[in-house]
Amino acid sequence: MGKNTPHAIRGTQDMLGEEAERFQHVVDTFDRVRRLYGFGRVEVPVFEQTAVFARSLGETTDVVSKEMYSFEDRGGDSLTLRPEFTAGIARAYLTNGWQQFVPLKLATHGPLFRYERPQKGRFRQFHQLDAEIIGAAEPAADVELLVMADQLLSELGISDGVTLQLNTLGDSATRDAWRDSLVTHFEAHKGDLSEDSQDRLTRNPLRILDSKDKRDRPIADAAPGIDDVMSDEAAAFFDAVTSGLDAAGVAWERNARLVRGLDYYRHTAFEFVTDRLGAQGTVLGGGRYDGLIEALGGPETPAVGWAAGIERLAMLIDAKDLPGKLLIAVIPDHPSMENEANRLATHLRVRGYSTFTVLRGSAKKRADKARRAGAAGILFVRDEDDPNRRLHLTDLSDGNVDAEDFLMDVLGNLPEPYHQLEGSDHTGFRVL
Repeated sequence: MGKNTPHAIRGTQDMLGEEAERFQHVVDTFDRVRRLYGFGRVEVPVFEQTAVFARSLGETTDVVSKEMYSFEDRGGDSLTLRPEFTAGIARAYLTNGWQQFVPLKLATHGPLFRYERPQKGRFRQFHQLDAEIIGAAEPAADVELLVMADQLLSELGISDGVTLQLNTLGDSATRDAWRDSLVTHFEAHKGDLSEDSQDRLTRNPLRILDSKDKRDRPIADAAPGIDDVMSDEAAAFFDAVTSGLDAAGVAWERNARLVRGLDYYRHTAFEFVTDRLGAQGTVLGGGRYDGLIEALGGPETPAVGWAAGIERLAMLIDAKDLPGKLLIAVIPDHPSMENEANRLATHLRVRGYSTFTVLRGSAKKRADKARRAGAAGILFVRDEDDPNRRLHLTDLSDGNVDAEDFLMDVLGNLPEPYHQLEGSDHTGFRVL
């Protein structure tokens, strides 16, 4: 690169080849699974009024105070690139009158933006999958979302070594009582807490429970648990969620220190965690946020949802689990056969066959590129004197049964005037 060549912004990424295929495989699998569960597609803007995120995420959270990309537009409005999906979906629910459609099962995916220190699987522009159920207070909604998440991870082939950690934050009365008991406990040990946790004590005390600072761990581990103050109603809700997961065959484990700091979270909180991505091992997480829409100025509305980082999921996928290409390459033996090769390629693509073409070079060089692209076979279009042998198929499948079936299917779908020679191996064709 020259000295004036622009460089990528730190913390962003470009994708090509297998990396891009992994990314797309996550998106395609998500779209297929969310349809199985009846989740409709929703789209929301990449930027919103800053107040949407400040009110939903809390003015004092790290995301709002340190990580959001906010700017003033020419009209003087403060706008923010979305750091997460849920607030924008909640805003859209209110401003578009979607209350008439509850319960709403919604799903989306796309780019998000946070100014944070880049690390493995985390970028300043990153991408997430998102699934939400709005307007359903029943624990069955939590169960369905968790079962869908479990199936997604399974179909991506990454469920081994991933654990569903589950907790309850209780109803409003339980949460308030737990918060008060935690504040009392942490105040008694305030001088021994880290600086960050001392700050959290006044604005977000539940977050001290999942602090990674070694100074905080003994104090956090000795803190009172939510079960000590759990109401009967909250306990029954959590029991309905766990029994629903058991009935669906979804394994889970209790993590009584799994929390959500903002006051609008209620009841279920969960994370799917792996040890394959370093310390930041969460690949999918979410919870019930019954108070969010009310915090944005709407009526009290129950809701639950989850999000998952596409890049982090893609990193866990084994290359062998990516969908096979099974390409058929169509290559003209001579420039005079270029149009005929294009006709055949178009015919095959219309019939659903992945067809690879190389736009320039000799037949030999094009064949080399087709091999490197992983083609299962090459269909040469030949300019020969004998009109009975205009096509020749080279099988690159090395005895792979799937590839052989694919190639035989291709041969049976060639357009007229081509027809396979009677009694030949699979290489000869003639013009009828």
